Amino acid sequence: MKKIKFEEKKQEVLNLFQEESYHPMTFSEILEILNWQEKDEKLLRKILEELEQEGKIVKTKRGRFGLAEEMNLFAGVLEVNPRGYGFLIPDNPNVPDIYISPENMNGAMHGDRVLVKALSAVPVEGKKIEGYVERILQRSITKVVGRYEDSKNFGFVIPDDQRITYDIYIPKSGKNKAKTGQKVVVEITRYPEKRRNPEGKIVEILGYENAKGVDILSIIKKYELDEEFPKEVLKEVENIPDEVTEEDLEGRVDLRNLTIFTIDGEDAKDFDDAVSIKKLPNGNYLLGVHIADVSHYVKPNTHLDKEAYRRGTSVYLVDRVIPMLPFKLSNGICSLNPNVDRLTFSVMMEIDKQGNVVKHDIFESVIRSKERMTYTNVTKILKEEDKELLKRYEHIREDLELMRELALILREKRMKRGALDFDFDETKVILDKNGKPIDVVRYELTISNKIIEEFMLICNETVANHFYWLNVPFLYRVHEEPDIEKIYQFAEFIYNMGYVLKGISNKVHPKALQAVLEQSRGTPEERVIHTLCLRSLKKARYCEENLGHFGLSTEYYCHFTSPIRRYPDLVIHRIMKDVLKGKMTEKKAQKLKLKMPEIAKWTSQRERVAEEAERETIDLKKVEFMQDKIGQVFEGIISNVTPFGFFVELENTIEGLVRVSTLEDDYYVFNEKTYQLIGEKSKKVYKIGDRVKVMLIDANVPLRQIEFSVVEKLKM
Repeated sequence: MKKIKFEEKKQEVLNLFQEESYHPMTFSEILEILNWQEKDEKLLRKILEELEQEGKIVKTKRGRFGLAEEMNLFAGVLEVNPRGYGFLIPDNPNVPDIYISPENMNGAMHGDRVLVKALSAVPVEGKKIEGYVERILQRSITKVVGRYEDSKNFGFVIPDDQRITYDIYIPKSGKNKAKTGQKVVVEITRYPEKRRNPEGKIVEILGYENAKGVDILSIIKKYELDEEFPKEVLKEVENIPDEVTEEDLEGRVDLRNLTIFTIDGEDAKDFDDAVSIKKLPNGNYLLGVHIADVSHYVKPNTHLDKEAYRRGTSVYLVDRVIPMLPFKLSNGICSLNPNVDRLTFSVMMEIDKQGNVVKHDIFESVIRSKERMTYTNVTKILKEEDKELLKRYEHIREDLELMRELALILREKRMKRGALDFDFDETKVILDKNGKPIDVVRYELTISNKIIEEFMLICNETVANHFYWLNVPFLYRVHEEPDIEKIYQFAEFIYNMGYVLKGISNKVHPKALQAVLEQSRGTPEERVIHTLCLRSLKKARYCEENLGHFGLSTEYYCHFTSPIRRYPDLVIHRIMKDVLKGKMTEKKAQKLKLKMPEIAKWTSQRERVAEEAERETIDLKKVEFMQDKIGQVFEGIISNVTPFGFFVELENTIEGLVRVSTLEDDYYVFNEKTYQLIGEKSKKVYKIGDRVKVMLIDANVPLRQIEFSVVEKLKM
């Protein structure tokens, strides 16, 4: 049976289970109530097996099938804490996270898809719902990276990922000549059971842990990222031309004479987006956003397309990029390099002085970028009025000034409607040619970054709005409303710091959160308030349904502007192309509609993997940078206070822990309402925002941990 037909039948069965009148039934009863024939028995068995494997339904001991959630069973992904406990992140976004104690893990590991039995229906006194792992639906981890320790008859691997709370036993036959102290990749051959560690065999030796490059290589292997592309993909790429051909131009709007240019970071090699601007006689702005037409070269169901989907996104590690597309496309024919013809998708928007898009047009185009601008140079032109740069870029100076003018209008409009702006500075780690960190600096976002940010936001919003009303299958970027329980916790925390979150009942408007963010801006507690606010929100994700974007305070949003590095953008380009060319038939739309949930789920998952890998390489190099500074004294600000100590952030964004056990001048007690450590006798207080001098006492690279001791508390 064709997949489209099977999915329809599967939905029919699921709809039956979701009816209010449904009660657990046997296989025969389900077959009868569906009015299916005996010839459909095989199909029904397959559907029930799939639904059970997905954790949506459960078969009881008496052979009856029921909806899992009606039986207090919830499917989702298990997130394990290094201390051994974990949380189920349920598939159903309306179900809160469920706490799993170490003894209730039932052999499950971090990242596994599991079915959890909830032990209580509602949280007690603000605590999480507790549960235990009833069944492991799908194992997430098949290979583990870690440090090998050898003995005569067996060995074991200590995983780099502390969320894998077991050492992996390696029998003599699985050692593969590994030696103590080497980083290895181990394939799991037997998963953990009660009182029994997992077993495995070593499939790759990466090198001794202190050898050059092994640290980043270990992270690449840990997240199963591939630097090399398969041969069949590279073979397909060979047939793609290096230049735009006359044939490529058919049906495209020629914008090559328009003043269009890119603005990116100094280190950027792939340029997805270019911009243009013009002031119209009526006083409105004509903003053009021109995006690389990757869909022209990456055709559906090719080896190239399948590999791009598997990767899901480019991964930007501290010392390298692992691209979604091969170099020939990402840095070549798809990249909007200056002074060469490039195929694009253009969105031309007429925007009034209040920031409203009053007209827009979307079409395939060809452009020739006039300049490759950097954020640094644009900032120097607009903010510092650098004479040399003003002379060099005189031909686009007016355009840049118009762009700043429009970006500020768009930003003001976004803020008025309640969009949340966390405005965290980024960290830049500077490496030498051997990959050793020689500096860590705070990278501030400037007006040039904000110009591109605002232009991409309004473009993505315009595209999502346009195609929503055409009622075609689409991939939205959604950010759902936060759990009210987390908002109440955040409100209580900031209240004890003198801030009030107004207007919350059973939900919160982003404007209320925005007001707190603005109020705390520039204060000592700004960073912790912004961080905790961000943690109280849900994560943005891709979705086939338009659920709106809470953080941006908009009804319509998608990712359209980065198809070189994000697969969802490529999907959207293909849909747009089919719609604009009249090729979106009912049959194609139906097929796409069934595929979208799977694409949304997979690309959201790949995005999370990329983010974790990127963050881990930065954290690794931060600790490595501090290794030779043991005993040195630094000034910093207390960024967070916990019962076990407080965190101090240095000017360069490096953060370390001062353990309460190192505060030897008094016995300190944690006040959970005010987030302060208070000395019992001296009444000395350590609180968020206090400036302190600290000495570095440890920089543990394997654990990615930095520890300080207090030298003195500084006056504010």
